[in-house]
Amino acid sequence: MVKTLSKSIREYKKDSIMSVIYIVFEVIMECIIPFILANLVNGIRSNIPIRDLFNQGLILVVMAMLSLTFGILAGKKSAVASAGFARNLRKDIFEKVQGFSFENIDSFSNSSLLTRLTTDVTNVQNAYMMTIRMAIRSPFMFVFSFVMSFIMGGKLAFIFVIVVPILLIGLAFILIKAMKIFKQIFYKYDDMNNTIQENIKAIRLVKSLVREDFEIKKFDKVATDVKDNFTFAEKIISLYAPLMQFCLYVDTVLILFLGSYVIVSGVNPNFNVGQMSALMTYSFMILSSLMMFSMVLVMLTMAMESSKRISEVLNTESTISDEKSLHKKLIVEKLNLKM
Repeated sequence: MVKTLSKSIREYKKDSIMSVIYIVFEVIMECIIPFILANLVNGIRSNIPIRDLFNQGLILVVMAMLSLTFGILAGKKSAVASAGFARNLRKDIFEKVQGFSFENIDSFSNSSLLTRLTTDVTNVQNAYMMTIRMAIRSPFMFVFSFVMSFIMGGKLAFIFVIVVPILLIGLAFILIKAMKIFKQIFYKYDDMNNTIQENIKAIRLVKSLVREDFEIKKFDKVATDVKDNFTFAEKIISLYAPLMQFCLYVDTVLILFLGSYVIVSGVNPNFNVGQMSALMTYSFMILSSLMMFSMVLVMLTMAMESSKRISEVLNTESTISDEKSLHKKLIVEKLNLKM
């Protein structure tokens, strides 16, 4: 399936690779900024010369501008790559369908082919963009922030070992529930497109028999099914936001409480206000990276079903070509017999 779809990337491979490179540099800049900011805060408390303070502030501004620049470039390249990939994918599907026989079209149905050309390709496009952006950004940020939090906070960073598993368990529960519903939605799309297609084809008959109210109720039922499935799925996914807020607040309270105790008591002379502020920043980056990763998983779950449906079309061989090849083979055999 991945091999089949990856053939449609073609001339946009370079943009995809450049997007990944820019994202890596953006994450590096973002993860180093709290470290420099911690040194700046500690320098202010230590009454360092204004010249050194200015130099550190200038470095901070330069790194922030570099992070912004890399982020803009990554967004531009990923948008070009994903839109180009979707364009090539639609072109490949359309060319494939043009060679289908009536038997092939009937096996898929017109409404299903329409859904695969529109909604399914859009889902794959969004998933591809999130893959070359967030799927690279979130694991890299998580690992980098986790390592930096232990460098800055020492044993105090073990707070994340308690909070992160709670978030991961909640995330796994939400995703498992949502995945089942998203898989059902695509078949609802097929039913809705089929209803629209039947109504448009037979619109003269519907008007002549005065069946508009019946057709409206029929479509409303299908549209309501799609709405109900999406609403239920979104309700499940929305549980992740309060779960993350809860973990973030617990994490912040523990860092402030234990960090303040360490600073006031002087248990760890290397831990200061700057390190505590950096630790809070890294805690937010760790949890936000997990949230981004969950969004990627949800999108990939939706795209997985769409990818299967698109691959079915691209991997299907037309029965017309089989008949032609068989016909040519019979002609060749007849000619050989005559000779």
